[in-house]
Amino acid sequence: MNHHTLARPTQVADRVSAPMFLRIGVVMRLTGLSRSTIYRMMAQHSFPQPVRLSRRLIAWRGSEMDQWSEGRPNVTH
Repeated sequence: MNHHTLARPTQVADRVSAPMFLRIGVVMRLTGLSRSTIYRMMAQHSFPQPVRLSRRLIAWRGSEMDQWSEGRPNVTH
């Protein structure tokens, strides 16, 4: 194998950005919200909806969580 063959997969991987999916535990830690609060807010359409990754696995898109977080009001004291 030459140098170009070895470098190519890394270069292709660097150009392709895969979506990041976050499981409920990570979402809870990032937001500081409890599981029940997250599901209540989802029912009220005030929290991002998860995506189904398999029959028993759901997760939230990291990009949607970033957008939701940026839209939250800042606290001033």
